[in-house]
Amino acid sequence: MAPSKRPTLADVIRGIRNRNGWTLKQMSDKCGIPVSTLSKVEHGRLTLTYDKLQQVSDRLNLRMSDLFAEENDDSSAKVTGRRSIGTIENAVQVTTDNYDYHYLCTDLRQKRMIPIITRIRAQSAKEFGDLVTHHGEEFVFVLEGAIEVHSEFYDPVTLTQGESIYLDSSMGHAYVTAADCEEAVVLGVCSSPDEGLLDSLMNLRAGAGD
Repeated sequence: MAPSKRPTLADVIRGIRNRNGWTLKQMSDKCGIPVSTLSKVEHGRLTLTYDKLQQVSDRLNLRMSDLFAEENDDSSAKVTGRRSIGTIENAVQVTTDNYDYHYLCTDLRQKRMIPIITRIRAQSAKEFGDLVTHHGEEFVFVLEGAIEVHSEFYDPVTLTQGESIYLDSSMGHAYVTAADCEEAVVLGVCSSPDEGLLDSLMNLRAGAGD
């Protein structure tokens, strides 16, 4: 049997509109995205920025992850051979005061692991602000530069290129650049049995500094 086609943003937006019986104009009125823009998105000629995806999510009362990929039917839960190719080019980018995030493999829904390439710009715990917490566990591997990891129950630790840390995400934590390092790049993987992990991470990080 041929593998099913991976849903695109165009498929998802068109599917939402068709299920509700909306014209492009009606959907435009509801989500605040111009008709011309929606038409280009549906035809695969344009994508939406994170801010616009958040706007659509809020106004249509959807989870952010609902816009990345769409469930086809209940049988999807029985499929065990899922895979996704992630690149920086097709990642969903989120920029905060402290970090630039690139969320990888966002076409897969209900993931137990969220892979993220992060550029760290915060240079001190004071600059970062309050430690953050969320459900699950996480693994961080330093790709470039060096970082200082601050956590609720441990003294700060410095990690250089090629080093990593695994920690309980419900413990307050923060990643900043190490001394004499202006920026660092890390690969992070957040894991949780919570199906809403992606939504909680994006809302946390877009609203705060993490």
